[in-house]
Amino acid sequence: MAEFTASDGVTISYDDAGVPGGKPVLLIHGFASNRDEGWKRTGWYAAFERRGQRVIAPDMRGHGRSGKPHDPESYAPARRLADLTELLDHLGVARADVVGYSMGARLALSLAMTAPDRVDHLVVGGIGERILTPSPRDDAMGRAMEADDPAGITDPFLQSFRHFADEQGEDRLALAAASRAEGLVLTADDLFAITAPTLVVAGGRDVLAGDPQGLADLIRGAKAVSLQGCDHFNAIPHAMLKATVFDFLDGYLDDPFGS
Repeated sequence: MAEFTASDGVTISYDDAGVPGGKPVLLIHGFASNRDEGWKRTGWYAAFERRGQRVIAPDMRGHGRSGKPHDPESYAPARRLADLTELLDHLGVARADVVGYSMGARLALSLAMTAPDRVDHLVVGGIGERILTPSPRDDAMGRAMEADDPAGITDPFLQSFRHFADEQGEDRLALAAASRAEGLVLTADDLFAITAPTLVVAGGRDVLAGDPQGLADLIRGAKAVSLQGCDHFNAIPHAMLKATVFDFLDGYLDDPFGS
């Protein structure tokens, strides 16, 4: 484990693993997760290492072993994006493949729009067409994280995120603050400006994401894959997701036989 101090004083914890000197890949986990649960335990570190790649995986602020401010302003989109670019600068990495899931996918999309020179290939998982029609901000996630008894949370998705946060031992007040921060607002024009080769992938049963094709259609040349039998929570450890991501990175999605 290593760490650095972001420009606003918050400590960001990260792993720099895999193959030294290999092509870097930046892994950005989802909300209420962390680098160990999102990427290491689920086999992504080992899979990228077998590919000969260098793995850079931070705990995003408010998560894992990184700093956990309780002020929503500390989680503004520009601040969280700065954590990523400052981490790459700290490690001397000019450009990397970028793989994000759910919250991490939204950040990855924004990174590709605001710092296109830092992104080689872009993979966004656990999101789809619903990214352009976000739910009204009603503080439901914040209240779910602050609830004394998760049994009183009636929405099954909010309850799933709360149980997940509890299982990981996350700071629920930090997560509540993060959920109350200004959201990442993406438009069709923003997405059309992305120049990196892009894969959009989501579980066929992922009702939080919606159809990945609807998002891919707004990004020039993007590929879309729906993983049958997978939902928002079980897709990330699934072998089908790894195979799809690696086929994309290796240029085989258009030609499954590699001819």
